[in-house]
Amino acid sequence: MKRVSVIMPTCKREVPYIKRAVESLQNQTYENLEIIIIDDSPKDYDKRHDIKEYIESLKDDRITYIQNEVNLGGALARNVGIFKATGDYITFLDDDDMYKSEKVSKQVKFMEENDFDLIFSNMEIKNSKGAVIDVRDYHDIWSFENSELLKYHIMRHATGTPTYMFKAEKLKEIGGFDQAIMGQEFYLMLKAIENGFKIGYLDEYDVVVFRHKGEAISTGKNKIKGEKILQEKKKKYFHLLTKEQIRFINMRHFAVLAVASKRNKKYLSFIGYSLISFTKAPIACIVEAFKFMKTVIINRITLKKGKKKES
Repeated sequence: MKRVSVIMPTCKREVPYIKRAVESLQNQTYENLEIIIIDDSPKDYDKRHDIKEYIESLKDDRITYIQNEVNLGGALARNVGIFKATGDYITFLDDDDMYKSEKVSKQVKFMEENDFDLIFSNMEIKNSKGAVIDVRDYHDIWSFENSELLKYHIMRHATGTPTYMFKAEKLKEIGGFDQAIMGQEFYLMLKAIENGFKIGYLDEYDVVVFRHKGEAISTGKNKIKGEKILQEKKKKYFHLLTKEQIRFINMRHFAVLAVASKRNKKYLSFIGYSLISFTKAPIACIVEAFKFMKTVIINRITLKKGKKKES
């Protein structure tokens, strides 16, 4: 049985969050796991000792706990784990999220049956009360040829760090994550595609991501700055795309800026970016909004039915 290394960075979290994530790893049906936890909290963070004490209390020899001397940020903290890892495969989990029990087993089976270098799958996104508020899936990918997957990725982002599973040697070969204020997973997938990785998609929802109130990299001011940098990167690939695809990317760009502005309570910017987004590709804008609402409603109904059957 091949070894799987799970890399979990943590920064300024409290034990209950870590506990949920770690327990979801301990409950995996796949046995040959290596769990590498990288504590990227500042040295003066008052809960750092509590985290260390909790990890030590587990007495789980599969867990390696590393405290960074200085705060590196999520991307470089993950790289510490990547180059410490001894597994044949590498996957990731954030400190406030969780895996369902068969996540690793399903992914390893899929990797081995198809000899993939990298796979990704779906995510459920829940709020702090446990209600599904969004999902991420990739049913609309039209081709897994790298040249076509590149176009899809530039348009829609084939991302979701906790869903990635890499052959360890291939991930180390491309140097792991690049440092960026946001979108590290986008850049990582881009490197994988451009380096000719054999990439597959496993249509399973075995990762649960929790969205919390308050500012985070994915919702805060860095989102706006990072999104603008990302858009400039995408423009270098526009010559590969149709005019319709470029309009879609521009629509999506301003929609992201609108959402980030709203979360930062910049309501005038929210209105402005929303209007620009609509004018870039009106039909696509309406279709995407409808698809989002439909997906969330369907998944909430499905989960409620599942809970009733369990009870």
